[in-house]
Amino acid sequence: MLILLSSDVWGYEAPEDKQDVFASRACPAFLTFKNLAYLAGVTVELPCHCKPQEVQSVVWFFRKHQGNSEETRALTDNHGKKLLDTSEVLHSSDLQSRFSIRLFSLLLFRAGLKDSGLYICGSTQRNFFFGYDLDIQEAYALSYHSESLVKKIQERKGLGPPHSLYQVFTTFQPWSMCDRCGVPGEQVRIGLCFVHSRFLHVRYRWANQTVVSCGSGAVPRAFGHLKQSRVGPKLEVKSCQVPCPTEAPPTPKLLALMVFLGYSSAALLVQVPVYYVNHKADNVLTLGCPGARPSMAVAWDQGSKPIYRYEVSAGGNLSTTPPRLLIDAGHHLVFQPAKTKDSGSYYCWLQGRRAAEIRLLVYPRFGHDQSLLSHPELPAAVKIVLTYYAAMTVLFCLLVFCRAGVRYLRDKAGTHVD
Repeated sequence: MLILLSSDVWGYEAPEDKQDVFASRACPAFLTFKNLAYLAGVTVELPCHCKPQEVQSVVWFFRKHQGNSEETRALTDNHGKKLLDTSEVLHSSDLQSRFSIRLFSLLLFRAGLKDSGLYICGSTQRNFFFGYDLDIQEAYALSYHSESLVKKIQERKGLGPPHSLYQVFTTFQPWSMCDRCGVPGEQVRIGLCFVHSRFLHVRYRWANQTVVSCGSGAVPRAFGHLKQSRVGPKLEVKSCQVPCPTEAPPTPKLLALMVFLGYSSAALLVQVPVYYVNHKADNVLTLGCPGARPSMAVAWDQGSKPIYRYEVSAGGNLSTTPPRLLIDAGHHLVFQPAKTKDSGSYYCWLQGRRAAEIRLLVYPRFGHDQSLLSHPELPAAVKIVLTYYAAMTVLFCLLVFCRAGVRYLRDKAGTHVD
């Protein structure tokens, strides 16, 4: 009774004028698809913007761009759970192992080219409420940006050559903030491929009736040679260096507590949460910075050594010779594959500040590609085992001899008494 009479408890009561967000937004009578374009490697969130109030749960459907209505398959059941109970494969190309449902939104982790298609939010009776036309593009080169070589008009749009039916161009997003402070860092911007035409499919267009992404289902099949155009998605990077913001000095009570616990004030300011990751060798490994989003600036360090995007990409070419270690468009640190020598501490920067430490252990695995006898650590392991075995054998023999000596002295003393 006393708890209920408290005014603080009644403060958690939902206001009466708070209405359901789906009650104020009606679903379109004719299903259209909202065009979305992303670079490969990012995490995509597709919210279900509308549904009838009587529908308590939704089902997500997927179909390829060139597929028909019969090829539309459900990704979840009526409870929002996966239809396939797949193992937790971090880097599988299978769509079923990389998506998750939160409330009514579909989350697609590390989207790839094969994930492009139509995503529809509906019900178990195949009543469709809201649809997306998802276009995942991949940048096959990482270019270094130089201010003196780029004109202002090219920074906004890299227009391709004019065409009678369509025009292809690259739209660049704003530069990200510097991903590190106090030390040299990098800034990244993404350019996505779009097409301008008056002959786009009416069902796939959205706010702008004449512009969609290059891989959208709205592009007619007659524009098939569009993919051979030189204009396409781009990923640009440039160097930067900014000072770190001044931190407020800790209070005297906090300093006293740090001294009592054995820490210094400097150690407290740079202390970041620590995460532990164990992974098998010779498998693809992806590390993500906790709390990172595609729109944020993320950087990675291997110990005290910074990992720069342009350096690990071997001069910017990502298609002919893909590097074993790279940072993708979703700011993930990708090992292709991970080796035992990659074990160590990795630090990630988030919005210019160090955010987390990941202690990675890559352990070898024995399989068809590597036998036990061919492992380089086998001689040392055999030597250690034999050394301990010899020591235990010597100790056992000493105990046996001591026991025999004690019995001999005991029997000799008994015979003398008689």
